[in-house]
Order: sequence, then structure tokens, then C-alpha cells
Amino acid sequence: MNSSIAHAELIATFRRAQAEAAHKFGLIKTVATKGPKAIQMAVETADKAAKRRDAYAKKLAALGVDLKD
Repeated sequence: MNSSIAHAELIATFRRAQAEAAHKFGLIKTVATKGPKAIQMAVETADKAAKRRDAYAKKLAALGVDLKD
């Protein structure tokens, strides 16, 4: 696999993780009326998604890819 294809796949994976993280943070507002346990679970899920997104961003930065939106 050449590097441009690998970069493109990593960029696509990062974008999916970025969208997932945004969605999970949006769910926190949705479950706000469900109680503290639901809020805590939503926060934990959003944090995990953000960590995945940040890990992909770090990999891309190490490759010299800049994804400023």
C-alpha cells in the first residue's frame, strides 16, 4: 500500500471518528432529562469517542498531514 492511499484511509477514518465524537457530545444534551446515570454514560461514551478522534489526529500530525477545517 503506498503512502498516499494510507494517508487517505487514515484521513477518512479520522473524519468518521470526528463525526462520531460530535454526535456523541450531542447525545449528552438529549439524555439530560433521563437522569444522572444516563448523563454519566453519555459523557463517558463521548469521552471515548473524543480520545479515538484525538488518537487519529495525532497519527496524522506525525505523518505531517494538517486537517484544519
